[in-house]
Amino acid sequence: MSPTEQHWDHEVGFLVVGSGAGGLTGALAAADRGADTLVIEKAGYYGGSTALSGGGIWVPNNPVLLREGLRDSRAEVRAYLDAVVGDRVPSANLDAFIDQGPAMLEFLESSGPHLRFQWCTGYSDYHPEAPGGRPAGRSIEPLPVDLRELGADEPYLRPAALATPPGLFITSKDFVQLNMVTRTWKARWTALLTGLRAVKAVVLRRHMDTLGRALIARLRLALRDAGVPLWLNTAMRSLITDEAGAVLGVVAERAGREIRIRARDGVLLATGGFEYNQALRKQHLPAGGRDNFSAASADNTGDGIVAGERVGAAVDLMDDAWWMPSFQRPDGINQVLVSERSIPRSIIVNGSGVRFTNEAAPYVTFVHAQLAGGHDPAWLVFDGRAKNRYPIGGIMPGQKFPADWLSSGLVRSAATVGDLADAIGVPAAALEATVRRYNDAARTGRDTDHGRGESAYDNYYGDPTLPQPTLDVLDRAPFYALRIRIGDLGTKGGLVYNENAQVLRADGAVIPGLYATGNTSAAVMGTDYAGAGATIGPAMVFGYIAARHAATKE
Repeated sequence: MSPTEQHWDHEVGFLVVGSGAGGLTGALAAADRGADTLVIEKAGYYGGSTALSGGGIWVPNNPVLLREGLRDSRAEVRAYLDAVVGDRVPSANLDAFIDQGPAMLEFLESSGPHLRFQWCTGYSDYHPEAPGGRPAGRSIEPLPVDLRELGADEPYLRPAALATPPGLFITSKDFVQLNMVTRTWKARWTALLTGLRAVKAVVLRRHMDTLGRALIARLRLALRDAGVPLWLNTAMRSLITDEAGAVLGVVAERAGREIRIRARDGVLLATGGFEYNQALRKQHLPAGGRDNFSAASADNTGDGIVAGERVGAAVDLMDDAWWMPSFQRPDGINQVLVSERSIPRSIIVNGSGVRFTNEAAPYVTFVHAQLAGGHDPAWLVFDGRAKNRYPIGGIMPGQKFPADWLSSGLVRSAATVGDLADAIGVPAAALEATVRRYNDAARTGRDTDHGRGESAYDNYYGDPTLPQPTLDVLDRAPFYALRIRIGDLGTKGGLVYNENAQVLRADGAVIPGLYATGNTSAAVMGTDYAGAGATIGPAMVFGYIAARHAATKE
């Protein structure tokens, strides 16, 4: 049935389904090209998993980096992605990301006063030792923003997973310093400045925010200036196609009734992954990763992926995720472990009481090793001096662990390593031997077992006052163990697409009118992770590409 023969409740030029950074960037780009654009979001909040994230953006050669003098040759960037991603991703998609990424950031910065960014100074690429890798990193983040600028939209920005004290706002650049507040004067100075900023924000009644919420807030402000509406509580139920299989629009549920939305130029699916769809997790993810300890939005149930498959779309990478070592607090919140895995005087052991990989490796790399070896349960083991020097799980140095963390068994403690082994159910002799061998490595400054500390990434969150920032002896009672879960930041698998972000069928044919980005699409990073923001950066790039292609039909 042709579009003119169908009943439509609403009609737009370009329809975006999902309100994370990829979808909102696509909507802004479409509006810039003159398209009558609409964003729909099934949740009562906008921002998706982006709002819960660190808000990093990994896009080489973007204007923020160029202003810092961090220019790459195209060959360097391609060599790095070839080394990290391999041949699992179509070459044309990698080329599109490399070539259109800088243009996307240039467009955002030129779109008005709201979209402003800074370099995450020294945040290493995740594989800096690979050809084309950068120890200084290529990640950027949004500048802090006063959420009061959102006005009536502020209450509908997705809340952060963890509450922060009034006025306090911390960027990624701040975070790495604040981790060392007991160790360096630079960190103490950062803490002082952070405190003064918080006082100023409270006095001036500012609602300052950073990280992923700042990125979403800035995109929402730009979209509002562009006149793009965002409908919350509007869930896509299915895609509408014509007799030839081209996508014409969507069926959605809004205000308790079903509506049909026509999209003349195309539909961009940006609904996230399937991390909160237990049936899909069980069907696709490997053993060990099927239980849900995700830090992503609980509204991500694979809607876009399922809808795409129903109209003939191919999928790929469904057996992988943006894995993240995590722990589940007694209140049910899944909290990630990033910096903790690099702190000295700590190791991670499996149920046999032995180390199984480099603890400080990039999180996807770490969990891939954990899954491959079936290392579950796993425990972060550390000593009393580490507890008093470094933040662990958001608990500051010297601060006691919450009582329910101890009573629930999330954290165990003991006076000796052998007693700790008994407390966590691993062989005492094995854990004692593991600690002795690690301590020998710490004394020599070289981890011959797993290479911890040999990569610039390993050391980014380490202790710069030590000869080897991630290695120090684990010998000061009491001893602690924190139960680690196999968590994720979202799933990686999704709809297969081409260099124009057009969704493809299994035979490679384009499904006209259908685009995908973010975790709704099969990750352009393949099974790996190039650097901080290599989820959000590509999502924004392919959202931008989709909108431009839909407007021009090139």
